[in-house]
Amino acid sequence: MRNLIIVDDVNKVNFSVENAEFITAKEYLTEYSSAKRDTARVYNLCKSYKYQSAGYYVSLLALARGHKVLPSITTIQDLKSQTMIKFCNNNLKDDIEKSLSKIKSESFIMSIYFGKNVAKQHARLCKKIFDIFRAPLLRVLFQYKNNRWRMTSINVIALNDIPEHHVPYFKQFAEGYFQQKRYSNLYRKNSTYDLAILVNHDEENPPSDEEAINKFINAAEALGFCADLLSKDELQRIPEYDALFIRETTSVNHHTYNFARRAFAEGLVVIDDPDSIIKCTNKVYIAELLKRAKIAAPKTLVVNKHNTNLIAQELGFPCVLKEPDGSFSNGVIKIDNENVLKEKLSSYFASSELKIAQAFMPTEFDWRIGVLDKQPIFACKYYMAANHWQIYNWRANDDSNYGDYEAIDIKDVPGCVVTTAIKAANLIGDGFYGVDLKEYKNRAYVIEINDNPSVDSGVEDGVLGKDLYLAIMKVILKRIQYRKGINYG
Repeated sequence: MRNLIIVDDVNKVNFSVENAEFITAKEYLTEYSSAKRDTARVYNLCKSYKYQSAGYYVSLLALARGHKVLPSITTIQDLKSQTMIKFCNNNLKDDIEKSLSKIKSESFIMSIYFGKNVAKQHARLCKKIFDIFRAPLLRVLFQYKNNRWRMTSINVIALNDIPEHHVPYFKQFAEGYFQQKRYSNLYRKNSTYDLAILVNHDEENPPSDEEAINKFINAAEALGFCADLLSKDELQRIPEYDALFIRETTSVNHHTYNFARRAFAEGLVVIDDPDSIIKCTNKVYIAELLKRAKIAAPKTLVVNKHNTNLIAQELGFPCVLKEPDGSFSNGVIKIDNENVLKEKLSSYFASSELKIAQAFMPTEFDWRIGVLDKQPIFACKYYMAANHWQIYNWRANDDSNYGDYEAIDIKDVPGCVVTTAIKAANLIGDGFYGVDLKEYKNRAYVIEINDNPSVDSGVEDGVLGKDLYLAIMKVILKRIQYRKGINYG
């Protein structure tokens, strides 16, 4: 993939940058139009990003051509926003104070080249500003007033605005940026698209184990992707990719949602998308959705502190209480009698105005149907943990905290289970979902709809093997091609 540095006048550039090519805005806007399907990273160093200027159109047309561009149109708009400056002052105030603590004047101008400054003491602050405003060259003005430093303005600068004595630093920082791992890999040069996979190596129960992650990478590379694993601290790298695949347990007030939202805003293909995360991570929403669509589920009540009397009246005992945003059976309590109910309810509404109460439906196992792009792609039986009523027994201190599992060929799953799962998943969208169901008297009942479902090596892939990973990657590839206007088979 080519690195293109766009400038107003190449004749005024008297140096080169390794792994990058300088071209003018005019060349990019006119001669590059026929190469819209080319893969390129565009670094827009034009003097002005004013609306409908050449610099503005470079970033706008890069978006249309499927090129990765810094700054994006979103960033250009953010640079004009006083709200974003206020955001920086509120969220970076400690970093600003620490970075500028030794400055004696009442104002300070900071130059940021590819996220770095010539003075190492400003490294942390520059990186954080660059994470928010993804532009290659930035100039930030700080003012000292009322005993504190504040950012008062932030602007892009053109290559020709770099002071002569800063040019060696610019070259060093630019080349360092281009030579990061993602640029030095020979395979990446020959790859068609870039895929980011968000993982958390410290997560106790991730949706995919390490072996499964490696199988996803192998499948992606077989289809022409170059796949990188990202951690929660690498949100700023999102614009460098064509797609984001989240393999970390998601939540709304969490960095996983921020990654999905940022990727969606930047035009990436995202699984799972932010809308699916919002919907699936709240059981109150799912309960109302299933009820409205008349999809079978165990009898369910949405309760608040004022109507808890309905639990005993309408559900009886035993019953189940659920936190709206619990995962992996966390926040799910079995209630056996009125006394236990009263005890649990005394502090139950401290974290949420609404909770879920559900009729208890004992079964030997739960079905999980994986649905992607509105089609079933795997089926698995999860058996209850030993001497327990759930798949997970978090109170057990040994391997007995997990029940057994069995992958089943989709064609061997009862039709009512598959049909109900697809109907339920399609209420959310066309992402990647795991629908949990109970089968009782030849009827399927939806327990949950999960975004970001588990795919562990030797479990969910027990029937399809590596073809399950390829199937998921093929959907991501198809969506990228569709967005870029490329025909696919």
